[in-house]
Amino acid sequence: MLHTERSAGMDSFIIVALALCSLMAPVYGDKGTSKARSCSDIRQFYSGKGFSLDGVPQSEISGEHLRICPQGYTCCTSDMEDNLATLSRREMEGLLKEAGRSLQTLLNGQFKAFDGYFLELLNRSSISLQETFTPTWGPVYTQNSQVFSDLYRDLRHYYRGSSINLEEVLNEFWARLLEKLFYQANKQYYIGGDYLDCVSKQIDTLRPFGDIPRVTKMTVTHTFVAARYFVQGLVISGEVVRKVSQVQLSQECMRAMMKMTYCPHCRGMATARPCANYCSNVMKGCLANQADLNTEWKHLAETMMQVADRFDGPTGVDSVVLSLPSRISEAMSAIMNNIEIINKKVSTHIGTSSPGVTESMKRGKITVEDKLGSSSSKMDKLVSDVTVRLKDMQSYWVSLPMLLCSDRVATGTGAEEKCWNGMNRARYLPEVMGDGLASQINNPEVEIDITKPDITIRQQIMQLKIMTHRLKNALNGQDVDFQDSSDDISGSGSGMCADGVCSSSPRLFGPATNRPSYPLPPENKEVKALANQNLPCITIYLLSLLILLLRR
Repeated sequence: MLHTERSAGMDSFIIVALALCSLMAPVYGDKGTSKARSCSDIRQFYSGKGFSLDGVPQSEISGEHLRICPQGYTCCTSDMEDNLATLSRREMEGLLKEAGRSLQTLLNGQFKAFDGYFLELLNRSSISLQETFTPTWGPVYTQNSQVFSDLYRDLRHYYRGSSINLEEVLNEFWARLLEKLFYQANKQYYIGGDYLDCVSKQIDTLRPFGDIPRVTKMTVTHTFVAARYFVQGLVISGEVVRKVSQVQLSQECMRAMMKMTYCPHCRGMATARPCANYCSNVMKGCLANQADLNTEWKHLAETMMQVADRFDGPTGVDSVVLSLPSRISEAMSAIMNNIEIINKKVSTHIGTSSPGVTESMKRGKITVEDKLGSSSSKMDKLVSDVTVRLKDMQSYWVSLPMLLCSDRVATGTGAEEKCWNGMNRARYLPEVMGDGLASQINNPEVEIDITKPDITIRQQIMQLKIMTHRLKNALNGQDVDFQDSSDDISGSGSGMCADGVCSSSPRLFGPATNRPSYPLPPENKEVKALANQNLPCITIYLLSLLILLLRR
């Protein structure tokens, strides 16, 4: 019995000793061997990365000094580990910038295509007006050409982002045109500036151009507001990509990238490639903040596609811009054919005798032909191209991890069993994390504080929200930067004259466009009232507490 117990005890001792020996045995690279392995491969690799070979061991050394890589036998010193970690971050940031530049180039290409075409339409419309109005209207046009050139100048500036109130530009155009035409029709009489000013101020009452100013303002406003914010959306998207691509990766990300990318070299496993799920977790942790752009990025892309869809068709950009000369000429014909009636209305409202009418204004109906040409097909292609591009870029921020892992992970038969899992060649067991900062709370590869989002990226998320807000309003023809404009100006201008004196200083410039225009949340009056009621009680409580402390 005693002999049996001693035998069993001896067996247990041998098993424990063998286990300890196996745990204490040196860990080597791809092939287990009792002889220290040469570091010639990593010396060549390390030198090829531009580092000095000073201090790089000739053969493997003990790895207790390593702070990132597994601490088995290694060919890497502490300095090598630090240098390769910094390199891994620099390379990763370079890849992000390269991916960002590709997307920026795509967005910039779409911007140039649309912007160039829209400005071309404006120029064609302006030239068409000049070429057709000169022979058609003669001195009526040539002597007042500045009114028309000012209109196209203001339309161009508005489209390019100037802080001009588009509705007021259009109102001012019709008011000035009325002054010029009224003067032209009655130029045999002396008509003072104050009189003409009051005539223009009565434009809503007189309705000399019929319904054309109202309809034109509606179509032009819808088109130009949409075009203005559409190109701004392309520009802002590119700027967001540029700024986010420049965000520096964290120290924790650098450690994770080093462990995945260069620790296999330190372990003598230069041919080992990361497991697919392992790479996904590293990238999702490193790009957690970037992935939080996804929701607002998709909203912006979707809204831009809705806006682009409005550019095509019979009421699209081509039709509205190129038909401007025709609409204006039609309005001028209306006032020409009704000038005597208008003169009588003027005398009734302003209280003066009606001037006569010159023969130069008594003409038949004059029309200016629209010159659409092949424009529509070009707009079709532009809308089609930009829609495809916007769809492709919708998932950009959440697809980055997969994109960056695609050419570096282990592939082929048995890859899951032979890939680098951060410690050795073996299967990677942890599950893949979700996208975004909040999903990284249990990321096994990148230690990240989910309560501290990146400030730069949060600012860009807000920029995307602001741009989407503007575009959604643009779908309804509303410019959110000028929503404070008077709603009374519904036709061609205001008809208000106080005590027979009219203001002659129309406001053309609105609030600056570089500030976000969000409606403020409704004030909670009940909570505010309760806070005001509680304030004296809190003050008394604090004073009482202070007195008690002083007594002690």
